[in-house]
Amino acid sequence: MITIWGRKNSFNVQKLLWLCDEIDCPWTQIDAGGQFGVNKQPEFLEKNPNGLVPLIEDGDFLLWESNSIVRYLAGKMGAETLYPSDLQTRADIDRWLDWQLGTVWPTMRTVFLGLVRTPEAERDVDAIQTAWSKTSDLWKMVEERLVASPYICGAQFTLADMALGILAYRWFAMGASSEDFPHLHVWYQRLAEREAFRKYVMQPLT
Repeated sequence: MITIWGRKNSFNVQKLLWLCDEIDCPWTQIDAGGQFGVNKQPEFLEKNPNGLVPLIEDGDFLLWESNSIVRYLAGKMGAETLYPSDLQTRADIDRWLDWQLGTVWPTMRTVFLGLVRTPEAERDVDAIQTAWSKTSDLWKMVEERLVASPYICGAQFTLADMALGILAYRWFAMGASSEDFPHLHVWYQRLAEREAFRKYVMQPLT
């Protein structure tokens, strides 16, 4: 049994909850971050000095950084199909995990904060439009990748699909057109057939 610290409307926490459901990893969850606070309290900061969620406790082992956590959990539970031991396949998955956090989200974050968390009268429209255009270019890379295969890394659903799937939900929920991204949208619909994706990821944006 692991303990997950984090709020259920955080996409990085949703990533963990989705994964745990897929691999039958038992967990308990403690609300932290956002409206719940907690993550700036001394008890939490002793566990994660970054003051961010998610954080997991697995016995005496503490781990933060969402993509490090999903790699760990997939390995712990022997989820070979989600995170294969073949080095080249694993490196391909790792590449997309790193790209999701290091490239897509930093650009898409401006759109998300501007459209979801900022009152309309206070929005920086130019900044949002610029970020939208840059984010569109990034999703076009995924669109091209999906022309040849049903999932990001080939024929098999992997951690790469989970990492990008949580952002794809937000991308389409914020108004991206399926006509502009036909292969991406078909892939997204394929993810939406998974019960855990609907349960943990397809939630109102806040």
